[in-house]
Amino acid sequence: MNPVFAWRRVAIAAALIGASCGAQAALFEDDEARRAILDLRQRVETMRERSTEENAQLRRSMLELQNQLEAMRGELQRMTGRNEELNKALSDLQQKQKDVDERMKKNEPAKVSVDGREFTADPKEKADFDAALGVFRSGQFAQSQTAFADFVKRYPQSGYNPSALFWLGNAQYATRNYTEAIANFRSMLSLAPDHAKAPEAVLSIANCQIELKDTKGARRTLEDLVKAYPSSEAAQAGKERLARIK
Repeated sequence: MNPVFAWRRVAIAAALIGASCGAQAALFEDDEARRAILDLRQRVETMRERSTEENAQLRRSMLELQNQLEAMRGELQRMTGRNEELNKALSDLQQKQKDVDERMKKNEPAKVSVDGREFTADPKEKADFDAALGVFRSGQFAQSQTAFADFVKRYPQSGYNPSALFWLGNAQYATRNYTEAIANFRSMLSLAPDHAKAPEAVLSIANCQIELKDTKGARRTLEDLVKAYPSSEAAQAGKERLARIK
């Protein structure tokens, strides 16, 4: 065989073999690429499915959380309403207690001061005395006699009694009931000789005696007044009265 021809055949065979190998290599590379693409697609699909499931789970969690929040909001509203009811009940109870305390306080004895004398008196006792004094000051002397006489009987141990007897005597003097007026003025002096109105009571006794034409008795009373209460205004008036009846 011609050497040149043989060499060509070898070259052609080598070329065919190289082409075949190249085709196989290209085919191999395409398969790898397809597998890579399929694998990538599978991963993407898996991630999409996982994302969908996670989103669904997240929505379920959010829905559950919202339900819990609604339940808590309802419970809070219920508790708020109950708290308002309790506050209302407490406020009503406190008001009732305050009303009871005020009623009890109105009926409790309290310190009062009359004609310079301080003592404890019941509210009703004070109200009755003030009412009787109001009748006297309005000029209703007959009615005030009854009011003060009833007061002394109703409250025999009252700290108001010296003052009540003084005003009772004055009411009787105003209605010309001189004998009883003298008796009540003397009762007042016996009960409270240091009373702020004691000098006036002694002078009033003298005035009653003068009205009864008991000049001798009036003179003795006025002299006693000047001796017992020398610095009082009533004593000064008594001195002037003594000068006129001598």
